[in-house]
Amino acid sequence: MHIWTFFKRRCFPNLLLLLLIGMLVDGMGNALHNPTSQALAAGSLEQTFAQAALDFKVPAPLLKAICYLEGRLSNHGGTPSVDQGYGCMHLLANQHHATLIPAARALNRAPDALKTSLTLNIRGGAAVLHAYQQRLSPAGVPGTTLSPHVWSAVLVVYSGAGDANIAAMYVHEIYHILHTGFIAMAETGERVILPPQAVSLPALASPWTTSHMRNNIVGALGQMSSALPAIANLPKGCVNDGQTDYPGAIDCIVKPKIFDCNRVKDNAPCTYESALRPVAYPVDFVVIHDVEGTAWEAINTFHDVHNGVSSHYVVDTDGTIYQLVHDSDIAYHAGNYWYNQHAIGIEHAGYAENGYQWFNATQYLASARLTAYLLNKFHLPLDRTHVIGHGDIPAPSLSLTPNHTDPGPYWLWDYYFKLINQSGIPYTQEAFNPTIITAHPMTDLLPLGTQGQEAALNYNFIKLYNGPSTASGQIPQAPGDSILNETGNVEPGISYAYTNFAWDAAGSGQMMYQIWYGTESHLHGDKPGHLASARLVWLALKPQNVSHGIGIALSMGDAAKIYSKPTLDSDYQIGDAPPGALFVSGMTWHDPETGDWYEINFNHRQGWISEADVAF
Repeated sequence: MHIWTFFKRRCFPNLLLLLLIGMLVDGMGNALHNPTSQALAAGSLEQTFAQAALDFKVPAPLLKAICYLEGRLSNHGGTPSVDQGYGCMHLLANQHHATLIPAARALNRAPDALKTSLTLNIRGGAAVLHAYQQRLSPAGVPGTTLSPHVWSAVLVVYSGAGDANIAAMYVHEIYHILHTGFIAMAETGERVILPPQAVSLPALASPWTTSHMRNNIVGALGQMSSALPAIANLPKGCVNDGQTDYPGAIDCIVKPKIFDCNRVKDNAPCTYESALRPVAYPVDFVVIHDVEGTAWEAINTFHDVHNGVSSHYVVDTDGTIYQLVHDSDIAYHAGNYWYNQHAIGIEHAGYAENGYQWFNATQYLASARLTAYLLNKFHLPLDRTHVIGHGDIPAPSLSLTPNHTDPGPYWLWDYYFKLINQSGIPYTQEAFNPTIITAHPMTDLLPLGTQGQEAALNYNFIKLYNGPSTASGQIPQAPGDSILNETGNVEPGISYAYTNFAWDAAGSGQMMYQIWYGTESHLHGDKPGHLASARLVWLALKPQNVSHGIGIALSMGDAAKIYSKPTLDSDYQIGDAPPGALFVSGMTWHDPETGDWYEINFNHRQGWISEADVAF
């Protein structure tokens, strides 16, 4: 996954973009003032960064930080991102923006060479940065300094973010990497070291607003004094009118007289319900989805009343946020009506099965800011009980099982929560009970594929085993080999209570934790069924990838029944558990008719149990 997208399709108006790229092409021809630098001798990546810094007057630490953030020091085998960006410097070659070809011309190399060669990709990115720095700092301010005053405007342009706040977050993230440093393995197998740099962190409330960015870019280029539109080429039915709940979102809100189920005629198609949340229904969840397509495809779907579905927000790969349903209203997005009543839905452009090719940090940053806004608005804690995936929600009944599985195994929950936390939302305090744990696998933090690539090996669902050995076989799960199968694994960040632990008998160096888990073992019986029965299973994790969890541990009473929502209606029972089974609860719910209920992490999904079935 290319972590940042660059020069995305709605960042600047076309004329300014063409001017900038045209001048980039003209200016980069003289970038290689040292003739010997065109044929850089084979050497280490440290030499590559150092030589590029010397040739293009861009600080080597800055090049390392961008290469690490954009591509984790990998060219991904020449595979492009969703925006047709290549390599760890994410050089673009699409119909909207073309920086790959100018970079290749500056190096006097074929564009394909920059796609596959990490060395040439780094040098091409350095050439782009140098050209931008020359245009944005015409007074000739030395590029060797790391000062945000020199590089912030350059990085704003380089980010390609369609929103000034997201561009500010990009700049902040680059300087955060410079400030903390890193030691990481590149795709070449070499260790790259960035020592912590003595730099100040630009505030997230950055002065580099759209107007300020316009003044610097236009002033430097000596072109175009008219104001830049915030976003061009909006989807049909959308306007940028400032009439959304979330500041800065594009208004794609559907018309109540056509889409509101409380206003249309009986039996007429509709997609949402007007409500007065949180007065009528408390909002307890933010649900993360993926579109299984592009953002514009999702908007077109939600703008067709006959589809019967909706979501509050859609986040595009360039960080643009579209709102379609007001926060106070009930959107149809969760596949479980009770959750619809109590949740905000956020769709993301992309596909669950190959999310590593779609989800990028611009999108993560924009979504994190939105989620931080929603958590603050509805007074919700930052934890995996309240910020959940569609795949964490149970189907309402066995006949409708399974529910959806998005955003899938390539959504980086730990990374996402870090960004939400950086947006001002504190982490929820860990549980006092030391037997409550949560997993933070490396696959949720860093790319672990061969040669440093983020690919299918970055899959972060965590397998469960029959015994205290990874050689004991995985627990029974639904038939099929889909990587989206959620019936025999858990996700990062969700808490479970362990009852025993031991080193992996197979010698993997992992610790095995015994937990209770609702398995769908009946799928393999004479009469297949989705009723999930709790049993003891084993979770394998490196000790360094485990932390104290969040919530309280509940012991089940006699013949405990698990439901898809807080109700005693047998139609909504989805599982059962024997006496003494132990589950973690992150929240409670009071029903006036049936009393108190506990949400529990029943398996990969949440479940609900009546207080009457809890032995404590």
